[in-house]
Amino acid sequence: MTQSKTPFIVVLSLALTMMLGPFSMDTYLPAFPAIGESLGVSQQAVSLSVSVYVFAMALGQLIGGALSDRFGRQRVLMSGLAIFALSSIAIGMADSLNTLLGGRAIQAIGAGLTLVSVPALVRDRVSGRDAAKLFSMMGFIMVLAPGIAPSVGSAILSLGSWHYIFFVLAAYAVLLVPLLIRVLFTGKGRVPRAKSPQMSLLARYKLVLSTKPALPFIAWQAASFSTLMMFITYASFIYQGHFEQSPSSFSMLFAANIVAMLFFNILNRILLSRLPSLRILQLATGCQALGILLLLMAAFLEWPLYAFLAAMMLTIGTVGAISPNIQACFLEFFPTSGGTAAALLGAAQFGIAGILSALSALLPHTLEAVVLAMAACGSVAYLLLARSIIKGRAAVEAP
Repeated sequence: MTQSKTPFIVVLSLALTMMLGPFSMDTYLPAFPAIGESLGVSQQAVSLSVSVYVFAMALGQLIGGALSDRFGRQRVLMSGLAIFALSSIAIGMADSLNTLLGGRAIQAIGAGLTLVSVPALVRDRVSGRDAAKLFSMMGFIMVLAPGIAPSVGSAILSLGSWHYIFFVLAAYAVLLVPLLIRVLFTGKGRVPRAKSPQMSLLARYKLVLSTKPALPFIAWQAASFSTLMMFITYASFIYQGHFEQSPSSFSMLFAANIVAMLFFNILNRILLSRLPSLRILQLATGCQALGILLLLMAAFLEWPLYAFLAAMMLTIGTVGAISPNIQACFLEFFPTSGGTAAALLGAAQFGIAGILSALSALLPHTLEAVVLAMAACGSVAYLLLARSIIKGRAAVEAP
């Protein structure tokens, strides 16, 4: 099946499912001060919930990916939604930091089981450039989530306690169930998977890890995503702490970065009609490197807020083109093990990002330290960019 034959309602359903991830990470960001005050802890302690969530999501994806190849996408996806909804309700009743962190860990495992099924469902339907286009179209819809999530969180806060944010997340997960059953798993929306060989979970991961040409894309995704996660983790500190902006202004400033992601996502969809995914990936990573350089200058030369914002928009916006092309390039190697491959890619990006985000708490709580941490994460992606260009030139020059 090609993307042109993929109904828009299918694309929308996949995107709405993927939106569960950014919604669960970003909706409660404006509530950090309120959560800290309610639980009697600092905002920095509350920010640990981001790292816990990201790391646990990696575990959920590792578990869910191979299981979805073996037992089917529907069982794993629906189980993930159930775990997510129940844990969200538990977080909504939390009265201590430990309860918050424990609930976030379980919630993230449910999200991991859910989200890892989506790239596999895409790979079941399309491949190659068509997959990149479908990922990009999904991304266009999905990227709206982190843009509106803080505003949604602020609106809920204005109506009541921060606890209500997690009750809304639980309701969102529950409402996805009938939509997905109707659109993806029954009738014309159901697509048969390529027959997957019978093997253990470890054997499936060994098969993926033994595909050496695909492995650089795992590191590439982890590096680029870690740069994004550093920003998400410290966005409240950057704009509300360092630049002393109000919660409503923070929501607008945060949304500006999402607008940049939308721009690069749209540009990516246009370029995919003319260029292969790998070439677009190289160009987007180069743009991100330029953004990081400008960000370093903005931080250390004390540029004003809106000059800093422009540099951050370029750095974060390019993820809108980087991520869909990495997924397409990587999954192209695994026609019968899409779930396992997607799990490894997702687990690597969330696991590494979670560890680095947690370790960043040891750094000085300054804008310069945050930007340096982002630059360190991005540097791995830039090295892989250089490697891919060198290998491409060598292939062209080879007789």
